[in-house]
Amino acid sequence: MLTGAAVLLGVTAGQAQAAEVSYATKCIPPSGIGLPDVTGTTKVDITAPATAKVGDTVDIVWNFTQAASKNPDIIDLPANSVQPSGTLKAAGAQTADIAMQGLRENPAIPKGSPMKLSAMKGTLKLTAAGQVTLTPDAYVVNALGTDTKCAPTETVQPAATITVTAGEGSSSSASSSSSPSTSADPSQSQSQSPSSSASTTPSTSPSASATGGDGQTDFTGKVVDIPYSCASPIGQKKATSPIQINAKKNGGSYDLTVQFKKSVMDSPIDIPAGKVKPTMQVVLGGSDSGTVKVEGPLNSSAIPQNSPIEIPDLKGTYKPGATGESTLSPGVLVIEAMGTTTTCTPDSTAVSLTLNTEEQASGASGGSGSSSGGSTSTSGGLAETGAGDHGTLKALGLVAGTAILLGGAVFTFMPGRRRLR
Repeated sequence: MLTGAAVLLGVTAGQAQAAEVSYATKCIPPSGIGLPDVTGTTKVDITAPATAKVGDTVDIVWNFTQAASKNPDIIDLPANSVQPSGTLKAAGAQTADIAMQGLRENPAIPKGSPMKLSAMKGTLKLTAAGQVTLTPDAYVVNALGTDTKCAPTETVQPAATITVTAGEGSSSSASSSSSPSTSADPSQSQSQSPSSSASTTPSTSPSASATGGDGQTDFTGKVVDIPYSCASPIGQKKATSPIQINAKKNGGSYDLTVQFKKSVMDSPIDIPAGKVKPTMQVVLGGSDSGTVKVEGPLNSSAIPQNSPIEIPDLKGTYKPGATGESTLSPGVLVIEAMGTTTTCTPDSTAVSLTLNTEEQASGASGGSGSSSGGSTSTSGGLAETGAGDHGTLKALGLVAGTAILLGGAVFTFMPGRRRLR
């Protein structure tokens, strides 16, 4: 049918042909992941016209029958989260680097399963008569904004040959596939992901003046920029977020609300409802000491890919353990998202709110001042329940660790080779 259509169009391109080649490949993971380079075997078949004329523009398809990696036993890759791009070498009668690109289309890839990459497509305008060979070369696997760069480590054999005859030909297509992008590199996205080893000691100079006298019940803190080092299971990154701590006096205690004033990233994937849970330890200073746990509920609605990540206010209760001027500063942030845990530790912190407090029985003073209904541990673990209201403030990129983790999922040997974890 394709040949018949070509004749009707006045095209003399021959019938499509496909051939498979296999070659040893070395893949380099993104920097900051902490994984070594990976070697594996790539198997590719190339589909192109068997014959064509000078002046024709032909369509070429690169199909992966085996990628040089598998999804490790860490996390399931969601559907439509992986996109390949690469370079196909034309040689012989004419030479060219043909940019090939696939769609971000893949089935869900379970842990320990082979990677599934979409077909890549490209076009070549024929300029000289003779034999033109097509040989697979380097390719890039983009998973949730992180790139794995793979290149042959041996001479690769041509996978297809086009016999080009002289004469003017009109543009032709040897397949019904849509025209691909000419860019060999997928779009890049910045991921914030996670480290540790940072001081959480509050600044000795309060950023907000002491409040709490004269019957005042509502206290507004200062917005402070907090630089975080965040650690996910296999990566670390830095991110800064403006944070504000507010308080409302409730008897001898204070109901705290912590707000993130800026989103530092968009969601790299579609996140279902009920998959993101943030918790923070507010650091006490001045007259008091210890921490107060504040937390938010799970995300109540799905977060579309490339949309700003939004979370509700983080809430908790501060029960003072000392009388005097007590300071409150943002501390360790813990995020659970899509089955992974990211821990963000401040490189330095600053006082957002200062209160004139009165010591309460069983108050903080060196321990946890949280009575939010969750665990009172100061270890940074997540409580099981959270506040019920949902604000519109944009948060620190909560799935940064997840993005890095999923991006790193492509750096693993195929079966029969040493598996990286």
